[in-house]
Amino acid sequence: MQFEEFDFSSAKPAQPPANTGAEALPLQRFQYLVDNTPAIIYCTVPSGDFKMTFVSNNAVHVLGYHPEQMLADPNFWFDHIHPDDAPQIFSSLALIFSQGQRSYDYRFRIHDGSYLWMHDTLRLIRDENGVPLEVIGSLTDITLRKHMEEDLKVKGIEQQALIAELRSAHEQLLQSEKMASIGQLAAGIAHEINNPVGFVNSNMGSLKSYVETLLDVIDRYEHEAAPYPPLAAHIAAVREQVDLAFLKSDVVDLVAESMDGLKRVKDIVQALKDFSHVGEAVWQVADLHVGLDSTLNIVANEIKYKARVEKHYGDIPPITCLSSQLNQVFMNLLVNAAQALTGDGVITLRTGGSGGWVWVEVGDNGSGIPPELMKRIFEPFFTTKPVGSGTGLGLSLSYGIVSRHGGRIDVASEPGVGTRFTVHLPVTPPQLTATAE
Repeated sequence: MQFEEFDFSSAKPAQPPANTGAEALPLQRFQYLVDNTPAIIYCTVPSGDFKMTFVSNNAVHVLGYHPEQMLADPNFWFDHIHPDDAPQIFSSLALIFSQGQRSYDYRFRIHDGSYLWMHDTLRLIRDENGVPLEVIGSLTDITLRKHMEEDLKVKGIEQQALIAELRSAHEQLLQSEKMASIGQLAAGIAHEINNPVGFVNSNMGSLKSYVETLLDVIDRYEHEAAPYPPLAAHIAAVREQVDLAFLKSDVVDLVAESMDGLKRVKDIVQALKDFSHVGEAVWQVADLHVGLDSTLNIVANEIKYKARVEKHYGDIPPITCLSSQLNQVFMNLLVNAAQALTGDGVITLRTGGSGGWVWVEVGDNGSGIPPELMKRIFEPFFTTKPVGSGTGLGLSLSYGIVSRHGGRIDVASEPGVGTRFTVHLPVTPPQLTATAE
């Protein structure tokens, strides 16, 4: 296919051939169509650097280059492709000889130095013997389409983010309702249990006094019977028969253990009440150490078979907060720490503060977090636990709660060594300070 007789010196689109009454010359008509089509038509040699042998005149309107500029430089096409897009084209261009046709989307540098997105379709032409003759291509400006696609992609990402926020808000609402339900349940349990525990505890106190009196009476009987050998011998026989020495020591231990058990029941109920804070919807001043201790009581069953807890509490002031929500944060961090442990693990609780801030650190000597997952641990629904073992919302909800308090969560982890989550909280949240001002 030869085009040497075409005149490419003019930058203006070719004018339609004049109608002389006869049909326009086919060659003139063809040149007019090629020069005015939206796509740039070009031809290259089918080997080496794919040097251009023909470029349609409309290149000057799309790219700002005259065809003769593009034909004069054997590397013009390659040199004007965006450096980020060139490798994927160069690495696969040879496939045109086996496939016959290739298509690419890439950025092409135009005369003012900026880039346009182009869609390039190349087709290999062979002669009757199958020998490659030339490559014919068409370049179409798809910049507007790419921008629209990018806008749609951005909007899609924004929509996904909004959906994630809605899910997170929904889950937080469900969690808040759940916590409120737990609080109501705790209040009911406290009311129902405290009454019987109260009178049982009172009875046990009385029983302890009665046992002490009875044991004292027995001792006196033995003392008074000592001057009467037959009676003393009979009492000694009975004493031996019932193993009175064991009964005296064991009954004291039984009463003491029972009273200790009752105290533990009262402590658990109180911890559940402190953890939940029924109906709490207002900010109040709270002691974080009390919240940590009550939370430890709640999760004791989760931890006691996996780890021992070491507490290193510093001197911190009470802070203004929603304590039940912070207790939920501490619970999530403690449970996560316990689940990261195998064998005899250690969970370390540290607190401290200065300059109007306090911090609470929950550390473990567990498996640690792989570096590639560190950026995702606060994502909603992201979890490394087996299916059915976690929702992936614990850390996400904790992050939201701490952010609501004007604080932040720092994470330090080393695989095989352990992880430390540090919650930083202002003594007075910034929103309350602004309201006061």
